[in-house]
Amino acid sequence: MFPSTSPDAGRESWPDGPRPGPAAPTRGHPPAPRTGPPVTDGERRERGGPRRARRAGEPARRSEDDVDEPEEEVVPPVEVRRPLALTIAGFAALLGVGLVLGAQTSGPGHRLPFAFIIFGVQLLFVLAWTMAMRPPALLLVAGISAAVAAVVDIAAVQTDIAGLAPLGYLAVGGFLAAVLGQLVRRVDRVRVTDSLGATLLIVVGVVAFGTLIVLSRIPAGTQAITVCLTASGVALTVARLTDAVLPWPRLAPQVPRGAAGVVVGAMIGTLVSAVLGSYLVAPFTPTRAAVIGLVAAVTAVLSDLAVGYAEAGRLMAGEPPTMWVARHMQGPLGGFALAAPAAYAMCMLFL
Repeated sequence: MFPSTSPDAGRESWPDGPRPGPAAPTRGHPPAPRTGPPVTDGERRERGGPRRARRAGEPARRSEDDVDEPEEEVVPPVEVRRPLALTIAGFAALLGVGLVLGAQTSGPGHRLPFAFIIFGVQLLFVLAWTMAMRPPALLLVAGISAAVAAVVDIAAVQTDIAGLAPLGYLAVGGFLAAVLGQLVRRVDRVRVTDSLGATLLIVVGVVAFGTLIVLSRIPAGTQAITVCLTASGVALTVARLTDAVLPWPRLAPQVPRGAAGVVVGAMIGTLVSAVLGSYLVAPFTPTRAAVIGLVAAVTAVLSDLAVGYAEAGRLMAGEPPTMWVARHMQGPLGGFALAAPAAYAMCMLFL
């Protein structure tokens, strides 16, 4: 069969010559100038300035449209108030003298005067730490802690065998009672998880002072109390006095304490304990007294420093400041509270 149309029908005819292209400029004449408004140097610079070769390892240039990152805010250091440091140093010295002299009144069958002194210090501890840390159900926690303090002192005096087991049971019972008291109220139930640490510190600190009564019933325990608490009191006092004169180098801008006070206080407290050890009878020696005094002094000054960091953290978190007296009594009281079980442990290990 043959097609009805010619095969060449409908097809475009290709020219025999080359395809037409853009007209080239006439030889010997320059190209025609560009039409449009003239381009200024400013526009040329905006479109693209002179490029510079980037070296190896050099970061790429950031465009002007990139948003600059916000600079970190510089926090000015907290001012160290000299009268306040001197006041805290005086309170630490008075507290240490009271505890050491109270330990000297203790004797076989005559523990009540020392127990009354310890109970007064425990009440100060409860007042300062509950007002500073403000756990939920503050009055309930304070009341339970005061009751635990009284029961701990009675148990430390009346038990047949001097030991820490009854005090440990009372600490656990007081902590559970304080937590359950916070769970009862619906308002405080939301914050009870956040306040577990504060409640535990208050109860354990109260019980820690009771270890001094137990230690006074052990042979050479009264002398150990004298050495350890003297070293702790001297360390706390010298550390605060050094902060009043030379708070350098600053450990943190938000904490008005210096490293020189912490180091010098611990060193002088250790020296004083070694001197006391040379005047005490066996089993004390200057070396043993220096060792147990060093542990007590370092524990006391570090506890005092930790209280300052905790207070700075609460202020930075936006919490309102607490009572002035309670806030500044917290450090020395916490230092002596942790120095008491440290003295008991060192007496059991080295004497």
